[in-house]
Amino acid sequence: MLELILEMTEKQHDIITRFPPSPTGKLHIGNARTALFNYLFAKHNGGKIILRFEDTDRARSKKEYEENILDALSWLGLDMEFPEIYRQSERTEIYRKHLEHLLEKNAAYISNEKNERGEEGSVIRFRNPNTKITFTDLIRGEITFDTKELGDFVIARSIDNVIYHFAVVVDDFEMGLTHIIRGEDHISNTPRQILIQQAIGAPRPVYAHLPLILAKDRSKLSKRNGAVATTDYREQGYLPQAILNYLALLGWNPGTEQEIFTLSQLIEQFDINKIQKGGAVFDIEKLKWINKEHIKHLPPDTFLAMVEQYIPETIRNEVALQGKLHKLLPVIQEKTEILCDVKQQFDAGEYSYFFDDLPPYTIDKLLWKDEREPIKAAEKLSKVFEILSEISEKNFSEIFIKEKIWDFATNAGRGAVLWPMRYALSQREKSPDPFILSAILGKEGTLARLKKAIGALENHKTV
Repeated sequence: MLELILEMTEKQHDIITRFPPSPTGKLHIGNARTALFNYLFAKHNGGKIILRFEDTDRARSKKEYEENILDALSWLGLDMEFPEIYRQSERTEIYRKHLEHLLEKNAAYISNEKNERGEEGSVIRFRNPNTKITFTDLIRGEITFDTKELGDFVIARSIDNVIYHFAVVVDDFEMGLTHIIRGEDHISNTPRQILIQQAIGAPRPVYAHLPLILAKDRSKLSKRNGAVATTDYREQGYLPQAILNYLALLGWNPGTEQEIFTLSQLIEQFDINKIQKGGAVFDIEKLKWINKEHIKHLPPDTFLAMVEQYIPETIRNEVALQGKLHKLLPVIQEKTEILCDVKQQFDAGEYSYFFDDLPPYTIDKLLWKDEREPIKAAEKLSKVFEILSEISEKNFSEIFIKEKIWDFATNAGRGAVLWPMRYALSQREKSPDPFILSAILGKEGTLARLKKAIGALENHKTV
């Protein structure tokens, strides 16, 4: 039934959805998902999406929040996908026209009453026909409300100051909205809005109410457990494509094992019928994993441009060191979950051995497990030195180095050859393999460190 309704509406009309943030705060990550789902649905069906600032709360709406929302959408790559932008604060005359029409036909009336402070005043109330309303939600099926419990609800504080429910219905009508895709917390708003639609002669759009985003303990998402501004994730070093990828998977499943998506792939595969009813749990570790996967696929030059702000200035500006940095990028890329990791890695000295001179060797660290004779380790490193000396600078690459060393290491004992080689190059118990280290250090740097380690071993007979 739901599939039939969706198919019929898609055939009868051009799809028009909307993203209507309230500029009373920064763009929350949950609202970013709502924008994305509206965008994916519209683009998948060849439709369009409208951006509308719902700023009827004049006291709390601020320009700085509107700018943050636009900034966040721009960062996510959705800003160019909004062909039209509206502000409710600029549409007072349109609301007044519809409000006057309801008053004229007695579908609304002016009610003189006291406000919360006990002051006399007047509001405009909708004359409730007290009927039952049933609508079909694309995600939740048929939903029925008895509107008697709503009473005659307020739709305006004055003829020039309408409230949310009335402005939303008028806007959706005037803008030709075909589908309303929003959070499930808006389900309770739907009966009021349908009553207003009927009163102003507006067609009923198709509704789809998205599951809420929950914390791991299935409580409502809060700032404590992930509900921060979208731009905060940018400051933490997340990629916009990773944020979009992760948000799409919060409540939607493509029905396959695929987890990493580009935006174009999301558009192609998005099916609103595959949105789940249950709340979607926000998992920051899963977001980090998705971000890491997207970082892995960045071209080196793109990755370098992104992380340059996190790299020490001395390395960034020193031409001689830049060559090592370019070679080191794949190592950094492999270890990075979010871009801020890069600064932490450099601050902790994780890559200092690539750029700084090494201190004297600790002989014990150069020896492999049970092989406690420095002279034998020196002999193996000398053979490595000899093999590498014969490789031209042009061919001094990870693959070529491994190809030349591998047979010797296999015959002489891989651990007994590769461990002292790696430690000689890095002085670290944990580091990239010696072939990667050699390629990054270059032929001259590699041979210099091997020579120094061999000399240290030859000067110690036993340990």
